Amino acid sequence: MILTAFTLLMVCLAISLPVAAVLALTGYVLSEQYAFFPMTGAAGELAWNSSNDFILIAAPMFIMMGELMHRSGVSERLFTALTPWFARVPGRLMHTNIAASAVFAATSGSSLATAATIGTVAIPNMDKGGYNRPLFLGSIAAGGTLGILIPPSINMIIYAVLTDTSVADLYAAGFIPGFVLAALFSGIVLGLVLWRPAWGGHAVGDHTLWPERIAGLKHLIPPLALFLVVVGSIYAGVATPTEAAALGLMATVGLVALNGRLTLPVMLAAFEGTVRTTCMIMLIVISAFFLNFVMVSIGLVAAITDAVLSLGWPPLGMLLAIVGFYLLLGCFMETLSMMIATTPIIVPVIVGLGYSPIWWGVVFVILIEAALITPPVGMNLYVVQAVRKGGGAFSDLFKGAAPFLLAMLTMIGLLILFPQLALWLPTILNPKTGG
Repeated sequence: MILTAFTLLMVCLAISLPVAAVLALTGYVLSEQYAFFPMTGAAGELAWNSSNDFILIAAPMFIMMGELMHRSGVSERLFTALTPWFARVPGRLMHTNIAASAVFAATSGSSLATAATIGTVAIPNMDKGGYNRPLFLGSIAAGGTLGILIPPSINMIIYAVLTDTSVADLYAAGFIPGFVLAALFSGIVLGLVLWRPAWGGHAVGDHTLWPERIAGLKHLIPPLALFLVVVGSIYAGVATPTEAAALGLMATVGLVALNGRLTLPVMLAAFEGTVRTTCMIMLIVISAFFLNFVMVSIGLVAAITDAVLSLGWPPLGMLLAIVGFYLLLGCFMETLSMMIATTPIIVPVIVGLGYSPIWWGVVFVILIEAALITPPVGMNLYVVQAVRKGGGAFSDLFKGAAPFLLAMLTMIGLLILFPQLALWLPTILNPKTGG
């Protein structure tokens, strides 16, 4: 039964069937082969129950926020405000790329939107500043991945729905690791530039005056205000995650209007992008819920959990094996599909090993971040290449992103050694979490 399910999934993905179709087809075959009665009759009710979840309503609103922010001009002002602060740091604009990505991630919830937005602003400065192209592009692609770790995060919402965990706890758990990972990214840049000074570019103009730095801080207010509206309202107890997403969307619309960008073409483009992304996500979610229902009904999830635990490996060894599995799988599978297809199977194993599902949610998101910058299916690499209007070798992205994988693996190691990096803040904000 396990071999049949795994083989069917891999074959269907290998022949490039749409992921939603792969999940639904796998569920159908397993139902016909192993179920005592046909389960396809429950597909309609499952589709309704999975798509009307109140928490999932937040997803299209966060997507809409990212679409509007991408077109609002906030990213240009954000980049300009942060640039003087790194003028004397070796690597200069590469640190700005990472810092701007971290701040933008706190309003977007999407890695692809973060990479596209920051890349559009940063890449024109790459050759002008004399930076090493692969490393500069890698800092954008890696920085973009912070969009799904620093709250708010669309992927964490979906993980919460699939595992019946708290979105608020997941957001709190991702906060400290998100900014620690951003610091590790900057550390990678600093180390490489100190090793190869020519990679760090040359100064363009004088960006060292304190008045200029202070004057630019006003451009940090809009994204930070949006972050406080969304995340602050959740932890202040005045809004659920879904209501916070609605508040954030309203604030974003107001911000775009204040910037004079709230035009009909901008709104139509944002609506179209939101609908396309939401439809893709929901079709995959519905198919995954059907597959999960079938797997639970025929005992496949329990069989996999028992098979893994019966190996007798120590929890740490099993955990490292799972991490290695995801690093490999991320090279060949799109991230959202990987999350939805494997979460119902892996999380029971993780819990059976004695680990917290909240803690694992953060580790899992970092593994998904790694998948976003690992070839051949690293979506952030394709996004950065797409906004690289002057063209150039795609291999530059592979080379530039590779050092940042080391930072992600380091972050996972830190979380294994010090799980309170992820669990301390949720425990403080919600003592019932308990780690």
